Amino acid sequence: MGRARLFYIRFAVASLISSAQRPYVRAFTAAQIAVLLALLLLLASMPIWTSPLPPLSDYVNHLARMHVIATIDKDPDLARFYEVDWQIIPNLMMDLTVPWLARLMPIYKAGQIFLLSTFLLIISGSLALNRAVFGRWSAAPLIAMPLLYNYIFLTGLVNYIFGIGLALWALACWIALRQRHWTLRLTTSILFLIALFFCHLSAVGIYGTGLLATEIFWLWSLRKAPLSSRLLDLLVAAIPFLAVIPLLLKSPLLQLLYSYWWEPRGKLDGLIYVLSVYSDITTFTLVVIAMSGCAWLVRRNLLTVHPIFWILLVISGFVYLLMPRVMFATYMADQRLPIAFCFMLIACIDIDLRHRIVRRGFIACLLIALLLRVIEVDVSWARLSVSTSEFRASIKRIKHGSKVLVAYAETNIGSDAFELGLAHAACLAMIERSALVTTAFTVEGKQILHVRPEFQQIVDTEDGTPPSLAQLIVAADRPSQNKYEYWSMWPSQYDYLYVLFTESDAANPDPERLTLLQDGTHFQLYRIKQPK
Repeated sequence: MGRARLFYIRFAVASLISSAQRPYVRAFTAAQIAVLLALLLLLASMPIWTSPLPPLSDYVNHLARMHVIATIDKDPDLARFYEVDWQIIPNLMMDLTVPWLARLMPIYKAGQIFLLSTFLLIISGSLALNRAVFGRWSAAPLIAMPLLYNYIFLTGLVNYIFGIGLALWALACWIALRQRHWTLRLTTSILFLIALFFCHLSAVGIYGTGLLATEIFWLWSLRKAPLSSRLLDLLVAAIPFLAVIPLLLKSPLLQLLYSYWWEPRGKLDGLIYVLSVYSDITTFTLVVIAMSGCAWLVRRNLLTVHPIFWILLVISGFVYLLMPRVMFATYMADQRLPIAFCFMLIACIDIDLRHRIVRRGFIACLLIALLLRVIEVDVSWARLSVSTSEFRASIKRIKHGSKVLVAYAETNIGSDAFELGLAHAACLAMIERSALVTTAFTVEGKQILHVRPEFQQIVDTEDGTPPSLAQLIVAADRPSQNKYEYWSMWPSQYDYLYVLFTESDAANPDPERLTLLQDGTHFQLYRIKQPK
């Protein structure tokens, strides 16, 4: 008994010594990855939690629509201007969720929760897809965390961004169920496609691109299998997309089928939008960190790229080049795709993290990159919060139930990252003052929120660019020249005018018709003098 105990003691000591001498340990466990994910998401979400109204371009407009949907039955002013017509439209995910949350909490808090849910869905979907591709959990997809903040996110395309995360999960489930019965894969894919349709039509295309790359890989891997089985796999992959056809046929979106155009300029910008946010220096630093880390890993054979990566890279490149700039009257139809494909490509990469130095270096680089991006966004939003606070204060000068016209100081502005938060800020009047705002998203076939017929002639129903100050002055002096524009008779049609992207201390452009109420940072609010 004593000899056996001595043997076990010697064996334990020898094991400890040998483990101390080994430079590698077991890679991250699933529990450790979950904890790391939670901590990193907490860090990444700080700018959103500290900003009740993040300066995202379309987000404010969408949030105003959520408020109208949630309160129109109780607000007579909103009911006088707007109506909700529930239809089968591929842009409804936020409309189906946020109004319900708004009944339990303030609308701004409900919007924050939706934004954070997109972060969680994208990163968890990347982890799940990586798990399905490589057959084990890995922390490698967490390198995508700094990309959660990108230019597409700043434009406020929240339904589409939510769809990116859902598409990642859909592809992960498809691969994970590859060895199961084909009926299970078919049913799961149909359910995901229906959900993706109501996120955004582009999300359906993203899932289809990833699925095509996956099936091409399997066709090559199983090239010695019977032809009938391979054809059956292709058929099972294609059949679920038939579920989208009846949804499209029932959707009013088809009336916008011919609203498209392709443009070669801007294709490079779409690639830059993946990394670019506010600071070029931060973007350059992130690129240097990523390239240096990849070079170090490749040199030591610690980086593994799955064959699906290369197939997806080629297919997504062709899709991006062929995609039009405007499709179904939706702008940036092509430029929004690279960020989604980037998350998919990252999920097809694996890093050998068993070595202690690699693990520590991975966590250090990830934290540095994420901190740089979070600090960049947080500092920029703090800078923009001055204008946001002034704008929210100006809203209080507007009477309830008023009609608000939105104009630009000039026509060639509003695309800079620091200007995006101001583009649709006037829609706050819908939330705070139950007002009619000319730039609210009420396009037939794209939104379920519509302006009542008696007011449709004085709002933008095509999601166009607001008029410039020069155009308003010409319209007021010579109404016949712009008689087909919704703002042609603006002095008698509206109560207030917001002029956006103004210079400091800009002069009143028309003192006879306008009374300045507030001169804020890059905006002015005027009361329109009603003609006698």
